[in-house]
Amino acid sequence: MEEPMTSSAFNTEITETAEALIGPWRQPRQMLHAQVYDAHASIHDDATAQKLGFKGGTIEGPTHFSQFAPLGARLWGQAWFESGCLSAHYRNACFEGEDVQAILSKPLPGTSQCQIQMVKRDGTEVLRGTASVGEAQVATALETRLTELKPLTDPVILRDVKVAHTSKRQQVRMAFDQNMGDLYPFSLRQKLAVITENSPYYSSAANPWRKAIIPMEMLSVLFQYRSKDDPLPAKGPAVGLFADQEIRLMKGPLFVDEEYEVEREVVALSGSRRTESAWVKTRVFDAAGAMVATMLLNMATLKDSYAPYEEEHQRLHGAAR
Repeated sequence: MEEPMTSSAFNTEITETAEALIGPWRQPRQMLHAQVYDAHASIHDDATAQKLGFKGGTIEGPTHFSQFAPLGARLWGQAWFESGCLSAHYRNACFEGEDVQAILSKPLPGTSQCQIQMVKRDGTEVLRGTASVGEAQVATALETRLTELKPLTDPVILRDVKVAHTSKRQQVRMAFDQNMGDLYPFSLRQKLAVITENSPYYSSAANPWRKAIIPMEMLSVLFQYRSKDDPLPAKGPAVGLFADQEIRLMKGPLFVDEEYEVEREVVALSGSRRTESAWVKTRVFDAAGAMVATMLLNMATLKDSYAPYEEEHQRLHGAAR
C-alpha cells in the first residue's frame, strides 16, 4: 500500500524567504473562559485577568504551538511528527481577536534547530524560542534559559516546594469527546473545530501511523490533565500563568484514545519581581514503558494574586519585599 505523503498534513499557505518560513496571520481562539483551578477562576477569565492588570482573559500559550506545526512539517516532513520539539519563552499575552504570525528561521547548515518567533501586527513579540527534530545537537531555548535563571529567594507561595519533588505516575488518555476537566473544560473535537491549523492527521487514520494523532498544543492538555490529583505543595489560592514551555517528542506521535503514563519532577525554582516560578519536567511513557515525550513547563505564580503575600513575606523573611 502506498504511504500517504507528509506534505498532505496541512494546506496552510506558507511564505518562504531565503532566511525563514512564515505562516499566515491567524486569530487563535480562547477556550479557557470557564477554566477553574485552585477553586477559583484563572488568568484566562476576563475579570480575574483585569484585576491583575491584563486587558482580558489571555490565550493559553501552547495554543500558539499549532501555528508552527505546518512550518515544522514543511521543513522536516514526517520527522517533525515523530521527534519534533518546540521550546518557547512566552513574552507577551495574546488576546482573542488579535492577529498573530509564526516565523521559523531556517536552520544553520549541519544542524536541525531553528529560531522561532511569533509576532502581532504591531511587531509585539508573543513568544520566541527554538524548534528542532531528533537528537539535540545544541541546547534548546529553555535548556539555555535554565542555566541563566534568577534564583528564587524569600519564597512565600512556593516555600514548601523543593527541587527534585516528583509526583506519582498517573494514567492519562485523550478521546475525541472527552471533556478534559476543570483545567481544560473542552474536548479534542471542540478544539479541532477552532484550531488555527487543522490537519486530517488529527481526526482520521489517513496518515503514516494509521491512527489519529494528538496536535502538539493538545499534548500540553493531556500532560496536565490530572496534575490536580497530585499537586505541588504551593500556597493558594493564587493565579499562575505559563511563562516558558517546551514539548519534545521522542517516539511520537502520540495517539488519540491511547493510554499513557506521566510523572512530573520539579527541576528548578526561580523568581522575579512579580512572580515565583516552579519549573516542572513531565515525562510521558507509553503502555510498553518507553518514554515517548517530555514537557518542561515554567508555571509562574503572580505574587499579587495571593492575598496574604505581604503579611506572610514579613512573617517568614522579616522584611517587606
